[in-house]
Amino acid sequence: MNNIILDKINRFTRRKLSEDEVYVFSVILCDNDIDRDCERFSDEALEALKERFIGKTGIFDHEAAAANQNARIFDTELITDSSRSTAYGKPYRYLRAMAYMVRTDENKNLIAEIDGGIKKEVSISCAAAKRICSVCGCDKNTASCSHIKGRKYGGQLCHTVLDDITDAYEWSFVAVPAQVNAGVTKKYSEADTVKAQAVQTSSAADEELRRDIRKLAYFSGGRAAADIASLSAANLDTQQLIALRKAFEKQCGKSRAEVQLNTSAAEEETTDMFSMKEEG
Repeated sequence: MNNIILDKINRFTRRKLSEDEVYVFSVILCDNDIDRDCERFSDEALEALKERFIGKTGIFDHEAAAANQNARIFDTELITDSSRSTAYGKPYRYLRAMAYMVRTDENKNLIAEIDGGIKKEVSISCAAAKRICSVCGCDKNTASCSHIKGRKYGGQLCHTVLDDITDAYEWSFVAVPAQVNAGVTKKYSEADTVKAQAVQTSSAADEELRRDIRKLAYFSGGRAAADIASLSAANLDTQQLIALRKAFEKQCGKSRAEVQLNTSAAEEETTDMFSMKEEG
């Protein structure tokens, strides 16, 4: 470990730490490919996340408690892999972070699990002010369109482009991330409620509301709460679904102004993992 790395780490410490006191590892936070929710980050969003995630804490399963903090990011970089293309034909880019932990008796098992490849999947929590339709360019945070995520139009898969990043909150070790290669936990704010009230009362829109309700319920009370919420929402109309989602948003928002959704954990529909490579 060189002095440049130690200097970057010591920007976040109350006293200067030595090489023997810290454990350093790298982690892929997110990328520009289409994820399991048919969403992706724009290049501009990745640039913003690169700056915003410096200094952010690492926790487990997005449980925002001080006792749950285990690491901190001290550096980030955007990497373009020209040998690989995204699902929509652009060069693959990903955001890699360098994180550190202070070596203690309490975290020696965690360090061993990271080295052994047990703890490797991660997910991030951030806020995106724009959710743009890949087909027509409509910002779904402020308007609606007839295009449905996951369907093909003109041979191209419809997906949502996350843009205009307004904040980055934390990153977490998780079991199953939403992104195939990294994993992302999105943020849905009051703007989505306005959007939902304006959207057409189609079955596709109702199903999207039901998915949001399940995710919010999962974040609030786990799998059992999500199952109960799914049953409750099954026969509700659009306005009732909007009201129910808003109620869950308020419940989840007691500790935070915006609501964090752990999409992959709530839906449990896929099992692909990404590999975190430790920087040598």
